[in-house]
Amino acid sequence: MELLNDMALFVEVAKARGFRGASEATGVPNSTLSRRIGALEKAIGLRLLHRTTRKVELTEAGQLYFERCKRIVDEARVAHEQLGDMLAQPVGVLRASLPVDFATIYMAPLIADFAAKYPGITFDFDLTPRQVDLVSEPFDVAIRMGEPESSNLIARPLAQLVTQLYASPMYLKRAGMPTQPADLAQHECLNILKASAWTLHRHKESVRVSTHSRFSINSVGLIRSLATLGMGIVLVPEKVVVDDLAAGRLVPVLPEWRGQATSVHALTETRLLPAKTQRFIEFLKERLAQV
Repeated sequence: MELLNDMALFVEVAKARGFRGASEATGVPNSTLSRRIGALEKAIGLRLLHRTTRKVELTEAGQLYFERCKRIVDEARVAHEQLGDMLAQPVGVLRASLPVDFATIYMAPLIADFAAKYPGITFDFDLTPRQVDLVSEPFDVAIRMGEPESSNLIARPLAQLVTQLYASPMYLKRAGMPTQPADLAQHECLNILKASAWTLHRHKESVRVSTHSRFSINSVGLIRSLATLGMGIVLVPEKVVVDDLAAGRLVPVLPEWRGQATSVHALTETRLLPAKTQRFIEFLKERLAQV
């Protein structure tokens, strides 16, 4: 690579017929150009330039070497540009770790649209609730809900999903309709894992209510299904239950109150991303903002 750089500098000196013009064209100081060309001459064992106080001229060997160097440098420049274009194109295998329910409920139509837009990308998706290791495992990106746990990864925010309360008519007929947040303490509240409290907001008002449940679940999909079967009240984004609302399997509870927004992030090991990963993250951020 250093030899190719020296050849490129020699070409600029030969074209400019002097070190000053070449320095202006390349931004390399005169003294550095002179030293690099001298080292090049020593390396190949040929005198390439006649140096005088007024100008620089090519020797016979220098003219032959210039023609060959120019061809090599031009070919290298074209190859570099083609490689840059190739790297800028979103192609290749995109390996992503996705949360099961979020991918199924939110991302399936987005993935279909993205795949249609970028036919050069193939997909390897791993749907799992576990925290994959982006350093040791071959993933380009992990999409996660909630605040990122690891400060060693680059977290790019994609969306904030507002949550609301829902329950089935059969549950509300049996347990009664809550009329204020404090009433939730007397209800079966289906939480993610072992969450023991919900923070609810109404305009500028905020309240934290204790909750309890017989279930500890790490799946939003299962929580939604249990809610439709009359097992309790859920606090989830509307998109999760939109079909159940339309079918009457669930109805809003305390509709003036909203839960804490759930953040969605794209996690990567580095900020330097190939085009396929960068486009995927940008696409998700744009589309999830419309949710």
